[in-house]
Amino acid sequence: MDIELVAEGLQFPEGPIAMADGAIVLVEIERRTLSRVTPDGRVEVLAELGGGPNGAAIGPDGAVYVTNNGGSFQFHKVDGLNIPGATPPEHAGGYIQRVDLKSGKAEILYREAQGRRLNGPNDLVFDRQGGFWFTDHGTSGPDGRTHGGLFYARADGSEITCWRDHLLSPNGVGLSPDEATVYMADTMTGRLWAFETDGPGKLAPPNPAFMPGRVIATLPGYQLLDSLAVEAGGKVCVATIINGGITVFDPSGSVEHHAFPDLIVTNICFGGEDMQTAWITASGAGKLFKARWPRPGLKLNYNA
Repeated sequence: MDIELVAEGLQFPEGPIAMADGAIVLVEIERRTLSRVTPDGRVEVLAELGGGPNGAAIGPDGAVYVTNNGGSFQFHKVDGLNIPGATPPEHAGGYIQRVDLKSGKAEILYREAQGRRLNGPNDLVFDRQGGFWFTDHGTSGPDGRTHGGLFYARADGSEITCWRDHLLSPNGVGLSPDEATVYMADTMTGRLWAFETDGPGKLAPPNPAFMPGRVIATLPGYQLLDSLAVEAGGKVCVATIINGGITVFDPSGSVEHHAFPDLIVTNICFGGEDMQTAWITASGAGKLFKARWPRPGLKLNYNA
């Protein structure tokens, strides 16, 4: 696969969005910004978001919605790579933000769900009804982890529901082409989960009751999963850490791997006229790559 470097010097980029004008909008977690990368590689700040903006998606109103972990990572350098570490003691939870692209103004929509604070919101995806599924990654401190969950929320700030709780480290989230399945990547287990929906914004009850969902596959050895995007044909492309690159999961459970030059590859998005242009965030090195993907990606429900 031919790989092209688009931009470098980014401060832990994540959440890429392929815009209609050819630019990429993404978050820089350590810089705490929503940024825009032009096709020629220039980087400009669109909004100062504070905390730790972790994922981004265009909503039905054309605004960018951001899962902000509230600054749940302390960054440090190891062998030239930027590594996200443990949660700082002053961390007070995360939140969901809405960012107006014209003004750069950011507002907080949610800080809690059903009376419990959000710990580390991580990634999100909008459905056809204009609501969004999102993950809370939890946090990691000297006494261990606070677990995360899988949530659904309305874009107007009126309703938020936790559908699966006490998950180890939820990260990437996406929808199958028919939106009958929500996919979720768990970082620490290297596992891709599938959850069947029971109508818009609802999950079917787990079966059996103590099993959160259906396991698509668990990667062997020590491979960590990050954010994801879905192909038009239904395969799920998950950014992979340690075994740096994109691991493609078929819903049947088979996998293929595409290597990229960074141990900490965190996300992928699709764009272009035929949806076969992929942009990949190589966050440890602070780079954005572009590649010609072997199959078209799934068009998201909203763009700008």
